[in-house]
Amino acid sequence: MSSPGEVLQLRDVSVRRDGAMLLKDVDWTVEEDERWVIIGPNGAGKTTLLQVAATTVHPTAGGARILGEQLGSVDLFELRPRIGFTSASLAERVPPGEKVIDLVLTASYAVIGRWREEYTSADVHRAVTLLEQMGCAHLIRRRFATLSEGERKRVQIARALMPDPELLLLDEPAAGLDLGAREDLLRRLSDLAYDETAPCLVLVTHHVEEIPAGFTHGMLLRDGGIVASGPIESVITEENLAKCFGLPLTLEQRDGRWHAHATFSS
Repeated sequence: MSSPGEVLQLRDVSVRRDGAMLLKDVDWTVEEDERWVIIGPNGAGKTTLLQVAATTVHPTAGGARILGEQLGSVDLFELRPRIGFTSASLAERVPPGEKVIDLVLTASYAVIGRWREEYTSADVHRAVTLLEQMGCAHLIRRRFATLSEGERKRVQIARALMPDPELLLLDEPAAGLDLGAREDLLRRLSDLAYDETAPCLVLVTHHVEEIPAGFTHGMLLRDGGIVASGPIESVITEENLAKCFGLPLTLEQRDGRWHAHATFSS
């Protein structure tokens, strides 16, 4: 049974694909006022875990309740609009000629590529407001394909927020960004994290430097299993990170941000 404020509940979730175990016996509970970061090396299972939360991958074993609905016995077309999701694979599916304003608007119907949908002036106003929030209002009439990587990431987040989701999933939102674009994006994500009206946030990254200030909980994954999970201060530690990445690390925290580097004996 889920609690009133519970957004996600995974119990003994495993995902096997082509003979490989991508997730192993994952237990994870997320409450609506929490902001989670999931960290781990390549192949750890981070994206697969996010795809389970986004309802695009079903567990091979175990059970998943998402926004109070049991995965496998719910109409996904009704559930998915309640979830905002950004990923590199989504960006690859955007039609070459799609304008930024249309990419954000179509999230209301959980589709990519504007066709014959009808939108109200309130829909357009919301889309413009979200683009302004992400610093992209000047890009409204630009084609998505012409944007820089940083601009694309911010437009995708505006799109993910368009249907007023109860859960926002961000798969490596800072990947491929230069320093300026990364810091601008992390500042905006930190503003979201501190906003009490914002949806529950789950962010995947490889790097502790990409954890925005204001995130409350963390999970470390390695080889499809959980190394550590819980309040962020107890999870993001030198000992846990060393277990997760398989090498000794020195960790520093300043102004709500983390910085890590390898420690090698001379």
